[in-house]
Amino acid sequence: MENDLDDVGERAREIAHRGGGYHKHVLDAGQWKQAVQGYLASITFADALVGVLLDALANSPFAKNTIVILWSDHGWQLGEKEHWRKFALWENVLRTILMVKVPDGTYGLPDGSADGARCDRITSLMDIFPTLMELCGLPQKDGLDGRSLVPLLKNPEADWDYPAISTYDFSEFSVRTQDWRYTRYIDDSEELYDHRKDPEEWTNLADSPEYEDVKKRLSRHIPENPAPLVDTSYKLMPHHLPPYKSKEEYFKDKAKQKKK
Repeated sequence: MENDLDDVGERAREIAHRGGGYHKHVLDAGQWKQAVQGYLASITFADALVGVLLDALANSPFAKNTIVILWSDHGWQLGEKEHWRKFALWENVLRTILMVKVPDGTYGLPDGSADGARCDRITSLMDIFPTLMELCGLPQKDGLDGRSLVPLLKNPEADWDYPAISTYDFSEFSVRTQDWRYTRYIDDSEELYDHRKDPEEWTNLADSPEYEDVKKRLSRHIPENPAPLVDTSYKLMPHHLPPYKSKEEYFKDKAKQKKK
């Protein structure tokens, strides 16, 4: 959508364009259609290879005692909000596939999972570990943020009132429930999208007074004191940008940029 960044804050616009301004390069080269085509071709190829793997499993001695979970680490933006790739807190970036196949006779789900069943509940990749623990009959561990998905494997329409919480840079969180996505950035700017009417997140409702109660309810899921970032031995790639370690560092950096 043209002018899709007009109703988001400065920080969101910065995230959309950071790392090289991909969208401008794609437009200048007239390659938007071809870029989407290339992405679709790549995932089609990946799908075919998954099929090869599953066919091999089905024809092996392990077909009846192997739990299969297929997921990806993130989604992808293809020019929406003038943004490409990942590194953001919008739906198309955060939404991933999550497929589970449980064979009959599994300890935590004796009847196995239904073939081809679809579940539209909000889940998280952090739910995979406790799910496997329950399916395998292992004792659950304390202190986990994820929840076992076995109730949804039994009944994809079961009540499930748990949000998925994602984070990007320091003190930047997005809360996704069945109906809403609420995001708060390091500069305290906000976004709110009603997924019942706006699944592509075109219209930011955060500045509308009528949604204050919705924001207040969703913001309760955001940590009040985010864990500090620590130095690691991981080497950043050329397209990576070092994360901010505090709000103070962010605003100090913004002040320097404005003086240039």
